[in-house]
Amino acid sequence: MRRPPLADCPTGLQPKYPTRLRTHLVLSGYLRTNSSSYTEAYTPYWEYMAEITAKNQITAGGPVILIQIDNEYVQYDSSGGNPGKAGYFADLQKALRKKGVVIPTTYNDPGMNGNFVSGEGKVDLYGIDSYTGGFDCRIGAPLTSVTTNYYQYHVATNPSQPLFIPEFQSGSIEPWGPTSVGYERCRITFGSDYESLFNINLWANNVKMVSYYMAYGGTSWGHIPFHKVYTSYDYGAAIAENRWITPKYQELKRQGLFLRSAKEFITTDVVGNSTNSAVVPVSNSDVYVTYLKNPTTGAGLYIARHTDSTSNSTVAFKLGINTSSGTIQVPASSSGITIPGRRSQITVTDFAYGSSRALYTTASVLFAGTVGSRDVLYLYGEPGIQYEAAIKFSGSPTTTNSNVASPAASVHGASLFKIKPSSSGLTFIYDSSRLIIVSSTSVADTFWSPAITGSGNYASFWSFGSTSAVLVWGPQLVRNAEIQGSKLSITGDVQTASSTDITIIGPANLSSVSLNGKPLAVTPSPKIKGILSAKYSSLKRSVNLPNLSSGWKYFDSLPEIKPNYSDKDWSLADKKTTNSPFKPYYGDSNGPILYGCEYKFCEGHVFWKGHFNATGQEKGVNLTINGGEAFAASVWLNGKFLKSTYGKSTYPAYTWPVLDPAIEETDEFFEFPAKSLLAGENVLTILHDNMGLNETNDWNAETSKSPRGIRGYKLQGADTTFDLWKVQGKLGGYTDYPDKTRGVLNEGGFYAERAGYHLPALPASVTNTWASRNPVQGLPTSSPGVGFFRKQFTLDIDSSLDAALSFDFKDLGSNPHWRATLWINGWTMGRVVGDMGPQFKFPVQEGILNYDGTNVVAVAVWSLEPGAVKVDVSMAVDAVVEGGIGKVDVVGATSTWQPRTGLV
Repeated sequence: MRRPPLADCPTGLQPKYPTRLRTHLVLSGYLRTNSSSYTEAYTPYWEYMAEITAKNQITAGGPVILIQIDNEYVQYDSSGGNPGKAGYFADLQKALRKKGVVIPTTYNDPGMNGNFVSGEGKVDLYGIDSYTGGFDCRIGAPLTSVTTNYYQYHVATNPSQPLFIPEFQSGSIEPWGPTSVGYERCRITFGSDYESLFNINLWANNVKMVSYYMAYGGTSWGHIPFHKVYTSYDYGAAIAENRWITPKYQELKRQGLFLRSAKEFITTDVVGNSTNSAVVPVSNSDVYVTYLKNPTTGAGLYIARHTDSTSNSTVAFKLGINTSSGTIQVPASSSGITIPGRRSQITVTDFAYGSSRALYTTASVLFAGTVGSRDVLYLYGEPGIQYEAAIKFSGSPTTTNSNVASPAASVHGASLFKIKPSSSGLTFIYDSSRLIIVSSTSVADTFWSPAITGSGNYASFWSFGSTSAVLVWGPQLVRNAEIQGSKLSITGDVQTASSTDITIIGPANLSSVSLNGKPLAVTPSPKIKGILSAKYSSLKRSVNLPNLSSGWKYFDSLPEIKPNYSDKDWSLADKKTTNSPFKPYYGDSNGPILYGCEYKFCEGHVFWKGHFNATGQEKGVNLTINGGEAFAASVWLNGKFLKSTYGKSTYPAYTWPVLDPAIEETDEFFEFPAKSLLAGENVLTILHDNMGLNETNDWNAETSKSPRGIRGYKLQGADTTFDLWKVQGKLGGYTDYPDKTRGVLNEGGFYAERAGYHLPALPASVTNTWASRNPVQGLPTSSPGVGFFRKQFTLDIDSSLDAALSFDFKDLGSNPHWRATLWINGWTMGRVVGDMGPQFKFPVQEGILNYDGTNVVAVAVWSLEPGAVKVDVSMAVDAVVEGGIGKVDVVGATSTWQPRTGLV
């Protein structure tokens, strides 16, 4: 059980259970140390997590085998750091053991630094993270080389443990725009070629455990993101934010199926590499090969790549391999093994599939095992490239397509086949007990091998409760399969309005098949028992979406600047000291600290009101406003707009030296227009957004005590000082917020949010007083302000369909300086920065959306400059398939609008 990687959440996802733990942001003690105040704050959360873990650990019949206690941190005191880090780790582990957690603890070192391998706070299983590809998605592929010393570091550091990488780069962070390119570009940069080269390089370094960051990210709803990133948590993952599989997923799936099949890989050792020609003889110095061998069975893997791992050329080479039949130079039937571009190539030797072994093959292995009573080996490769396989059969094997798999001379008693994959179809080589399958990579992408549900607590876990599988080609996705007697039941997805050819390989007695409960007309193979063919025809199934261009209700969500608005019930900002290491720059003598978290307002938009009595000589005010990267703030005096100020991001997010620094705070002079001052009391109103707090540094967690708010304030032109400051963020702050279902990070401080107008079931008695106005019409005036739009709509999507839906924003106005917040059924599902982007499309999943009933969409539009802001909000069907998982319950369906007490 891993904690989420901490870099992408506010404060690095410091514990927030119960909600009083948000107070860690104003603690006197150092964060992520054994300081008494921090320990007191996190203990209820950690004990709660320990109790859950104890009930679900593998020794109690659950699936949890490890628990990661923290992430990317250093062990001992260092320059710029704080004491107590090692003690903190020790305390966390003691608390786990006290609650009955017996599974090993683990941790993710931010690099090869040796933290918590030994000494105080050491964990049971040490791991490192590795981000080798950089963070620039504008380039076609990472320009970096593969890391070559994982294995050497492991041998020197913790050789008695598996080499574990809890966080290995599989995509990239994308900051706010305007130079960001979006996660689809990241999916290309860190695509299948990257996975083939960089992932398989881990195998060559004998890495035995790895967690890819990430296979699926999804959506950072609410105010979960930290300030460098936008709402989407896609990161260019193999499974897109909208849950759809991508070409990148196929490569990851092929690797996963190989590792599931290659059980002997678990205990291989590194024998050597091609820098020693006596151990690994290679004919081409442009190729680098590592040799892994299982010391018990003798099975081997020769993992090849370009010597210059940045090269994208196609290279060929001859390789000397060790087998149970002696040393062999391969290939025997062609001029060389081919590496087509910047990828890896694997040659396996004495490779087990069921009770049989292949002497060697230069083709890629997708599946190896037993299906029914037959040993099955699935080989694949690229059309136009010749591979070969040497396999021992009982007698003379039969091939169904000699153009794809043609016999050649035998090698040490094994039948040698030249393998030339076809772009379509399957080819079989078989005898009475063995079946070799050959296809192209693209056909392999349509292949699935669902584990047949076994028995016991781990019935669906491969190698624990399930050890048998069937092979299925054709569906876009196969979720699971069950066999009862001679009947196979498959659940999965197929394209709508299409005819899908399905091939199944199962036990010899298999005679009937159903897909999603629908029986298929199957045709058995006349030659090979257990192979069935079928065709699944799906009808054209449409998903009808509502038209969001009209039917909205509008509410002015900026009453705070109106003359008759009273802030008497707002929180008084009166603290004179702060535990944040980031102190105010300037202010009135003995004036208050104006940091939102000091007053329990750590998320979303925050309002400040400064009251002063004017002499008439005041010319303006200097303000330093801190909201994090890409923030913005607008300032009014007595309801008159002064101006807005803006932060920005930097791209790439993590590149040193930083050539174009990000802006987390601005220091500007806000001039008072003529006749804007009033005799007597004047009120300065500041609205700023909090883009999320800072992450903790590896050596100093105090960076999380972000000074979001006002770090400097001073009236200019006279000696006038502020008499009073008031502050208001989300209703109730981070302890007494009313919506406990959606949690502490869901709401911010706009008036409409504080009133709960974004929630379902808002009665007509409230909205009847609102204007009828659509987002595309914009705010009623061209003045800066905040408008709140709300619309109810229905969906009627059949539960037999799986549809990926999104909400799209399009700027149609003349003023690009606007921001928007999107709510769906009360959940904050998107934040838009109109003049930065890059995200204007927001996937929303079923469960947040009600696919079979009433929904509410709400949008707050904040205009930061004079001029027309017009935003078109629409829905889109990004993809649809027949299948899915059936009806999904709506989360928070019963948590609807109620009149809110204490509304201010």
